[in-house]
Amino acid sequence: MNKLAKMQIAVFALVSASFTNIYLPQPVLPVLQAEFNINTVQASQAVSFVILGIVLANLFFGYLSDRYPIQPIIVAGGFFVAVGGIVCGLTDNFHILVAARLLQGLFIPALTTSLAAWLARTLPIERLSVVMGSYVSATILGGLGGRLLGGWIHPPLHWRYAFFSAAGLIAVTTILAVTILPHSDKKATAAARTTNGKETYLSLLKKKELLLVYACGAGSLLIFSPVFNYLPYRLSHPPFNLPTELITLVYLVYILGIFLGPMAGRLSSRIGGGIMLIGSSVVLGLSLLLLLLPSVVAIIIGLLGVCAGFFSMHTVAVVLVNRKLTCSHGKANALYVLFYYTGGWIGITAAGFAYEFSGWNGIITFLLSFLIIPLTVGFIEKRAGS
Repeated sequence: MNKLAKMQIAVFALVSASFTNIYLPQPVLPVLQAEFNINTVQASQAVSFVILGIVLANLFFGYLSDRYPIQPIIVAGGFFVAVGGIVCGLTDNFHILVAARLLQGLFIPALTTSLAAWLARTLPIERLSVVMGSYVSATILGGLGGRLLGGWIHPPLHWRYAFFSAAGLIAVTTILAVTILPHSDKKATAAARTTNGKETYLSLLKKKELLLVYACGAGSLLIFSPVFNYLPYRLSHPPFNLPTELITLVYLVYILGIFLGPMAGRLSSRIGGGIMLIGSSVVLGLSLLLLLLPSVVAIIIGLLGVCAGFFSMHTVAVVLVNRKLTCSHGKANALYVLFYYTGGWIGITAAGFAYEFSGWNGIITFLLSFLIIPLTVGFIEKRAGS
């Protein structure tokens, strides 16, 4: 097996394990709510506080990855994410569980954002596209894997075992990555410091064309995350009354993103990112409306459409960010991830209040109102010829 193939395996394994930890408790949020005697908004913190941690630490780890070898950063990230998972599995105090989830979120960028920035900095363009393909697929499979692990372990075993399993997975993949990934050349690291100094985070934020795409990324996850986060509440209550195992099966629609990402990238090059964003917004809006119908078939079709709209939108936004850059790709992508997860955190948190106020219909109405963001960006990009 050649070095590139080994690197692909290491990147795929580590990123998958990282994203497995992010969404692990989603299918069992109603179970957590009942077990800890908390409300819906509090239960959602088991997911939203991981995303908050990612938001808070993302730029810091993007900065570190531009200046230091990746191996110690990955070791620190893997250690604290695993420790956080073990604490979640052991504690009987929900506040401690949320704090441990925040700890995991603070160090997940060491395994994801840092790795992506390091790859962009060290690999030649022809190899980068291959390895980053593995990276994107791993984010999707990891998100799906976490949901399946969290849902299927309960009730055959307690949900706590899902956290122990995910912690073990992080430990193994961290060791694998540190062993396989090549060490950075000191001269290359010094050169990267000089190159990345051309743009600061502030100067990148002042670029209107980048800020619009960042807003699109934030809006896309703001709309997408609450759908899957509160789906167990929709399906476990009348008229569906589905058990956790069947609700977890519905998350398999998520795998659609593995195929949609590359397709959306190719289509955006052919017909333009603006048109793709407009089309994705329309698909996403119609699919959200389908989720209001009291039919399992309509729910599944709607979820497939939500995945199609979101993954296309997200892929096009990433493509547009990198298309507009000539340098400082690491910092620019770290900013995109910051906006992206900020949108996800706001979406999950605010949608919890919408659910408390008027149930599932309140969530869908709330999410539909934010489609104005990707639609507006799409029309601006279309006018600019992007």
